[in-house]
Amino acid sequence: MRTLGILWLGVAAAGLSGCMGSEQEDLQRWMAEQRAQVRPSVPPITEPKKFTPQAYTEASAFEPFNMQKLTQALRRDSNQPSTSGLIAPELARRKEALEAFPLDSMAMVGSMNRKGEPVALVTVDKLLYQVRVGNYLGLNYGRITRISETELGLREIVQDAAGEWIERVATLQLQERSKK
Repeated sequence: MRTLGILWLGVAAAGLSGCMGSEQEDLQRWMAEQRAQVRPSVPPITEPKKFTPQAYTEASAFEPFNMQKLTQALRRDSNQPSTSGLIAPELARRKEALEAFPLDSMAMVGSMNRKGEPVALVTVDKLLYQVRVGNYLGLNYGRITRISETELGLREIVQDAAGEWIERVATLQLQERSKK
C-alpha cells in the first residue's frame, strides 16, 4: 500500500513538471516579443533658460530697511494713540429688534418723557417702537446716545476701507406726517 502511494506521487510530480516548463517558456517568449514591439517614447527635456542676474540700480533711492528711518517711523507711530483696537462692535451680545432694519427705513415720529427719561417713537414697516438712550438701531451697530424733541443721535461702528473699525455719528430727524 505504501509503495502504491509513492508510485502515484512520483507520476503526479512528473506530470506537473512536464506541464510547467512549456507554459513558462511560452510566457517568457510572449514577454520578450511584447518588450521588442513596445518602445516608450519620452520626449527629451528642454534645456533650462540661462539665468542672467540683473544689477541693482536703486541704490541711490530710499532704502526700505534703513534703521534710522524705521526708528523714526516707530517713534512717530507710538506718539499717536491707536483707537482701532479700542473700537469694535459688540458681537457677543443679543441683537435687538430694530437692528434688522437699515436706518433709512426708519422714521422718528415723536418723542416723550416717561418717568423723567426721554423716549423716542420710531416707525419701521408700519409698526411703532419706543426706544431709549442705550438701545441699538440699524445695521451698523448704531447705539442711541441722545434723544431730543426733534432728533435722535446715534453712534455707529463701521469698517473703513482698510478694515479698521471707526465710529460714525448719525441722526434720525423727526418727520412730520403730511395731512391728506
